[in-house]
Amino acid sequence: MADYPINRGIGKPVEFKGLKSQYLFIFAGGLLALFVLFIIMYMVGINQWVCIIFGVTSATLLVWQTFRLNEKYGTHGLMKLSARKSHPFHIINRKAISRLFHLKQASK
Repeated sequence: MADYPINRGIGKPVEFKGLKSQYLFIFAGGLLALFVLFIIMYMVGINQWVCIIFGVTSATLLVWQTFRLNEKYGTHGLMKLSARKSHPFHIINRKAISRLFHLKQASK
């Protein structure tokens, strides 16, 4: 029986064969989607060898890209990258400048 190192530490990210956290889900979901696409292509009537070549090359690209992203960005890197992209470049203030410096007086 094969022995797979699975991280079960408290507070540590899930890791399997070097893939950490969200990359593991991207990897599994991507392979599942490619398998479903392969089956659909085969059932539509596309040539068997075209389906096989498409499946093998796209699965190879998915594995390579997933491990590359895992190595480049780390555990929380993709979340940080998406947060950086959604962060506004400028803060827009539509109040008049005189209202920004208006001091409120304490009520008596």
